[in-house]
Amino acid sequence: MSGADIPHSDYVGGLFRSHYGWLCARLHRHLDSIASAEDIAADAFVQLLGTPPAAPIREPRALLTTIAQRSMYQRWRRRDLERAYLGALQQDEQHQAPSPEDRAEMLEALQHVDHLLDALPAKVKATFLLSRVNGLTYPQIAAELGISQRSVCDYMAKSFEYLSPAATDGAF
Repeated sequence: MSGADIPHSDYVGGLFRSHYGWLCARLHRHLDSIASAEDIAADAFVQLLGTPPAAPIREPRALLTTIAQRSMYQRWRRRDLERAYLGALQQDEQHQAPSPEDRAEMLEALQHVDHLLDALPAKVKATFLLSRVNGLTYPQIAAELGISQRSVCDYMAKSFEYLSPAATDGAF
């Protein structure tokens, strides 16, 4: 019986039983705890379960590794974003530290922006980040990315067009 012959959830359940332990062990080599590895491995299967049913997966370990690595990188990006935010607060000694609620709200907003930026094409996202986070000028961004200044203008316009509905919704 192939994966196409049985319900998708049963197929993914079989993959879970066959590969979950292996994936956890593989992830634990890159993470600080077995609990983190288990969380990311479980998330990989949840994501796989959320995909439309398709033909049987020829290389399930390769697919699961790719999905899990993306989740792991996303977790690291969020952690780095949080550390950068907390570091900026510590450096600004004259600034009164925000309340825990304000900090939680701000971190949630930053994670939302990070999620929105992930939907942008890579060069558009890089252009936006180099401009807004690194403070580079359009000519500097063009030189950094090896693109024309006109492309920088176009990419910034695309990013603002994409992000502006989020700004009006109160995301930032």
